[in-house]
Amino acid sequence: MVGALNADLGIRVDRLPAPGETVAGRDVHVLPGGKASNQAVAAARLGGSVRLVGAVGDDENGRMLREHSAAAGVDVSFVAVLPEVPTGQAIIPVDDDGENAIILVPGANGAITPAGIPAEAYVDAAVVCLSLEVPMAVVQRAAARALMAGARVVLNPSPFQPLPPSLLDATDVLIVNELEAGQLLGVPVDLDSGGVEALCSALAPHGITRLVVTRGAAGAVVIDGDEVTQLAATRVDAVDTTGAGDAFTGAVAVGLAEGRSLAEAAAEASVVAAFSATRRGAQPSYPTAAELAEFRAERA
Repeated sequence: MVGALNADLGIRVDRLPAPGETVAGRDVHVLPGGKASNQAVAAARLGGSVRLVGAVGDDENGRMLREHSAAAGVDVSFVAVLPEVPTGQAIIPVDDDGENAIILVPGANGAITPAGIPAEAYVDAAVVCLSLEVPMAVVQRAAARALMAGARVVLNPSPFQPLPPSLLDATDVLIVNELEAGQLLGVPVDLDSGGVEALCSALAPHGITRLVVTRGAAGAVVIDGDEVTQLAATRVDAVDTTGAGDAFTGAVAVGLAEGRSLAEAAAEASVVAAFSATRRGAQPSYPTAAELAEFRAERA
């Protein structure tokens, strides 16, 4: 997993504030987060062999992030410690329905350079997951390195920004939500009325024929060549949806590395994401393989 490590400052609120509004908060806590770090921990807890590539500051938050990832079984030897900048942070209010908003402060994530990630980080990798909380130049270099190493590139373009053609050309699997799918096309996407065809047409020149569009409570759509699979959502009483998308991406990466089809990997990932929404925080909510099996059994 290549990308960001953040210290998440979570704040419980009755409801998310409207623009210009002040609301009272409660239960402030600092937890490990960041898209790449989240995806790595989610994958490792499911039994994947995971390497995390990124940067933190030489501070308490940076130590917490490295230690927490290592405790989950993640190889953190390629997480650089940068003494001149603080560790990245995310301020995350979460309302009583489990919905959230996120403000990112990049810190060390924004100070990573392409030259700062050695080629050895990609050796023997089956899947390399990329997201966009680090500079685009780093993402592009990571994609190129992944291809040279013979790994498949899974791109989750979040938070969304315009994607260079070279990055799309290197992508094997694209994972987006409905909003990001619309941002990619430049118009809102209706997956029930021509949206799937529009996405496929837009991505075809880049050779992307495998993608997943997540739809929250409406499930997900998996496109693998000519095969389109509609996945129903796993219904739960959500407590906190923070990091659920990262849990999904991490689980898809594990499934692909284990040789599952994209539809099979996404189906398992949807259960992992649903489980994560039943607990507070991002990484603390991710299940082990045993917990996931128990969750499935309880719902059978």
